[in-house]
Amino acid sequence: MPKLIRITTVPISLKLLLAGQMKFMREQGWDVLMVSADGREVPKLVKEEGARHEVIPFTRKITPFQDLKCLWQLYQLIKKEQPDIVHTHTPKAGLLGMIAAKFAGVNIRIHTLAGIPYMAAEGGKKSLLEKMEKITYSYASHVWPNSLGLKNFVIENNLCSSEKLTVIGKGSSNGVDLEKFNRGVLKENHLVAATMRILPGEDDFIILSVGRLVRDKGIQELVDAFLSSKIVGKSKLVLLGSFEQDLNPLSPETIKIITDHPRIVQIDWSDHVAHYLALADVLVHPSHREGFPNVLLEAGAMELPVICSDIIGNTDVITQQKTGLIFPVKNVEILKEAMEFAYVKRDKMAELAANLYQHVCENYERTQVQKGIFAQYERVLKQASSAE
Repeated sequence: MPKLIRITTVPISLKLLLAGQMKFMREQGWDVLMVSADGREVPKLVKEEGARHEVIPFTRKITPFQDLKCLWQLYQLIKKEQPDIVHTHTPKAGLLGMIAAKFAGVNIRIHTLAGIPYMAAEGGKKSLLEKMEKITYSYASHVWPNSLGLKNFVIENNLCSSEKLTVIGKGSSNGVDLEKFNRGVLKENHLVAATMRILPGEDDFIILSVGRLVRDKGIQELVDAFLSSKIVGKSKLVLLGSFEQDLNPLSPETIKIITDHPRIVQIDWSDHVAHYLALADVLVHPSHREGFPNVLLEAGAMELPVICSDIIGNTDVITQQKTGLIFPVKNVEILKEAMEFAYVKRDKMAELAANLYQHVCENYERTQVQKGIFAQYERVLKQASSAE
């Protein structure tokens, strides 16, 4: 029975970004161990995935002494477990996990690349984050960018040798669950609860954004574009996500606007994202950096029109004027015009949404993505066995 260790920095990444993957691998007869920092998601995660979980107290910040402690604990855990594959996600878990696995003697060390933090960083921090990425890739035996755009970026910037790079299928770390993100299965009570939280007027145009409320998710530009638009009095901007003040926080002025403005609704994270997508008229995803954004797949599955920034990841899913609208990243004026267009040209937006729905169903159904990941696991195991 092959043994697999999956490592993320925090447990919510295992719960949300990799939902069902560990269970799928166990159903193929594999022994699976999940590793992350502690969190309230862990008990439910263990129950849903049917896999063991070990706590390593990772932080998401740069904390050298704590990171060294975690590296040592991770090395000891991997040495004890003797896995066939160590597979990491997220920057901190990737850096420490790949180093620990290398020193513990694991031959197959996979890091999934789902966004590069230094792409949106500045100054000395940008240089430091770039070096950390290169170290992660150098200790990995395989690097799996979760989009073709990311793979090309890595090659163009000489971050990693192309021989290590593999994109599974058309991209995405886990695809989309078409049974969950399906208008036909939504529960009435959750729809009512979501409606009560938004409190839309009878003719309000609902603009939805899903994700953490931080600078590099483009929230500042979205708020500015909304407030300066001609449709502000006929719309509501719904921000589904929590404020994060530790990393990359929004300005106090922007937070105050979000909190106080009668046409902006901020809702802390919900497990019922599909219900908010069902109530919205358009999804806006103005992020400054991405790997492969799950929310665009989820919107596509829910047949919701999309407006997004022209960054890697977004443009791997959305084609301008075919499956959605794309605006230059950080460009408030063109984002404003795109939202006004979506308000006026609803038939056109519905046509784009229908095209996106077809594209998502054909290429990103979750089980097919998981089968692709498992097939790649078997391939690298076979290659490693042949090389011995």
